[in-house]
Amino acid sequence: MSNAQTLDLGAVAAYLAPHLPGFDRPIEATKFEGGQSNPTFLLQTSAGNYVLRRKPPGQLLKSAHAVDREFRVQHALRDTDVPVAKVHVLCEDPSIIGSDFYVMDHVPGRNFNEPTMEGLTPPERTDVIDDMNRVLAALHSVDIEAVGLADYGPPGNYFERQVGRWSKQYRASETQNIAAMDALMERLVSDMPADDGQRTLVHGDYRIDNLIFEATGTRCRAVLDWELSTIGHPYADLASVIMQWQLPAGAQGRGLMGVDRGALGLPSDEAFIAAYCARRGLPGIDRFGYYLAFCFFRMAAIIQGVLKRALDGNASNPERAMQVGAFVPVFAENGLKALKSI
Repeated sequence: MSNAQTLDLGAVAAYLAPHLPGFDRPIEATKFEGGQSNPTFLLQTSAGNYVLRRKPPGQLLKSAHAVDREFRVQHALRDTDVPVAKVHVLCEDPSIIGSDFYVMDHVPGRNFNEPTMEGLTPPERTDVIDDMNRVLAALHSVDIEAVGLADYGPPGNYFERQVGRWSKQYRASETQNIAAMDALMERLVSDMPADDGQRTLVHGDYRIDNLIFEATGTRCRAVLDWELSTIGHPYADLASVIMQWQLPAGAQGRGLMGVDRGALGLPSDEAFIAAYCARRGLPGIDRFGYYLAFCFFRMAAIIQGVLKRALDGNASNPERAMQVGAFVPVFAENGLKALKSI
């Protein structure tokens, strides 16, 4: 058995040997620092490099840390215009290393932790963000029937379902009363737009730090972290991009608040939305503030869960989890502010 910070490499190697063609020992593992939800490791072998993602150990919220869903969606997208890592093995036997896990290719390239993309030229930033926009439109254009994902999410009003789900998740991990969060959950129910019938694959956490780009170019090579993906409403993904940009710039907020976007070659929120709509043939988006408020709410619920795991001793990166958890009230206030913009 192993904990979230280490891997039993002997057990991993013994399991992969008969299940992964071409796999060879010796094997070394290095834990990636990013990511609070599913601990992720780089596996280095003499035959090549792979990535292993596992559920964390301990008591988990129902439906959280769904590595089986991550595996399924990336496998389904292998021949589409959405770039994903090739997946190889899904292990749903927790006796092997203490929790379920899967193994996929390691996609070399560069990852930008912040949308300011320090070190790039303005034209490079423009091209990176435009490709991020292209991939998002491609994701929402996937024929879910053709790739076998029509049953990947339940039917019905996506936002009604998600607000209900994340409200329950939030209550299950609540550690203190936050008035803004209570008010936001009420308003998201009372102000919900009518369902317009759009039903697409959604990523659930689409942002620049979940993308791998070419090492020296600006094309996206892989979309990562599919844990929150489902069949739902595409505007949730679009709004999640804008949500991140409205956060403070720097290592903590990783947003664009106060940044001179024009000088850096970065688009305005409106320009990014317009480019997305053009790619999907949409005339525009009404009441975008609601979708933005929903994204602030969902992220607040997610990071509340991260905080709860840290307090319970089950966080992948405890110190970072405590820092992130302090932002729950900030996300809730920003959600209420977005609703006022409608």
